[in-house]
Amino acid sequence: MKLLYWLDEWLTHSRSEQQQMLPMSGDDLLDDVFVKYEFVDLNKPLLFTFSPAGTNVQEQDLHPDFAPWGYHLAQKQKVNIIAFQHLGKSNWFRSRNLIFFLEQLSTLLEPFECKLGYGLSRGGFAIGAFAKLLKLDQVLLFHPVSTKNKDLVPWDDRSSTDLAQQFDWQGDYHDLDLGDAKGYIIYDPTNHIDRMHAKRYPQLTHLRVFGMGHGTHASYLNKFGFYKQVAVDFLQHQQIDIAQFRQQTKTLRFKEDYYQSLNKANANSMHRLGLLSKAHNILIDEKEAHVQEHQAQIDVQPLIEIALKHQDEFPQDAIQLLEVAQQLVPDDPLVEHKLKQLT
Repeated sequence: MKLLYWLDEWLTHSRSEQQQMLPMSGDDLLDDVFVKYEFVDLNKPLLFTFSPAGTNVQEQDLHPDFAPWGYHLAQKQKVNIIAFQHLGKSNWFRSRNLIFFLEQLSTLLEPFECKLGYGLSRGGFAIGAFAKLLKLDQVLLFHPVSTKNKDLVPWDDRSSTDLAQQFDWQGDYHDLDLGDAKGYIIYDPTNHIDRMHAKRYPQLTHLRVFGMGHGTHASYLNKFGFYKQVAVDFLQHQQIDIAQFRQQTKTLRFKEDYYQSLNKANANSMHRLGLLSKAHNILIDEKEAHVQEHQAQIDVQPLIEIALKHQDEFPQDAIQLLEVAQQLVPDDPLVEHKLKQLT
């Protein structure tokens, strides 16, 4: 627990001296959780991340350059980071050693005036469970999981819930406890279990994306850099531009795999499948004519601005956003010019 000792000594210095002692980085192994941290600037936010399911790392996979989920994102945005990576497939951050570490850590972070949490699915559970303890100010959660305590969420019948019962879901930090944290929770309202978990976060702003499903790497959203862009805005501004967010998700209606994802999410409802099929067929028949008729009215400027803003850090994501813009306004000279530059 090298970090705890360092912070304890660091706190004995004045704020200007603390700033001069940065940057500082290191890592620790806490039972079945690896933690890596980097402090770069007292005036920047301190971000906490916990890894989602699907990032299944074993202890033998760790090496000096290994970066937990979210670590590189924080580095690129030049914010302070403490990133927790679970080891093994079924791991819900329930280790007593980890909890003791977090309890000690929470008393040593006073110099950081802005503390953020970012997590997907399993990682989002950990952000919600430890938010009050860590005194988080803002959180960003995708694919909500509030707890795996069956008494609290009897409707969560996923296989992951049964696997999670090997851990203690009655002790401390087994359920969401946001404290004073505000922020955003993003989910697919057609996913019944996600929707029910999201209802347990009434103090957060709910942003719904139909058809995004539940998972750490929803294909078409990841393809357009959706997660990255939302997270970058959150880190830079501690808020999300909701109008821009809705503009991004609105473009999904032009993608075939959007309807495929919606069909999968509503597989058990013949009524919804019928409505989706009708909507999809109408779109196929009218899409080309609609775009031609209204392309002068379609505002792709938000897409272009996002692409230009992040073309250096995420060139492939910028290209994909510009390609979507080009579908909507095929003759736009700026879009064509930027695509030629990036490709």
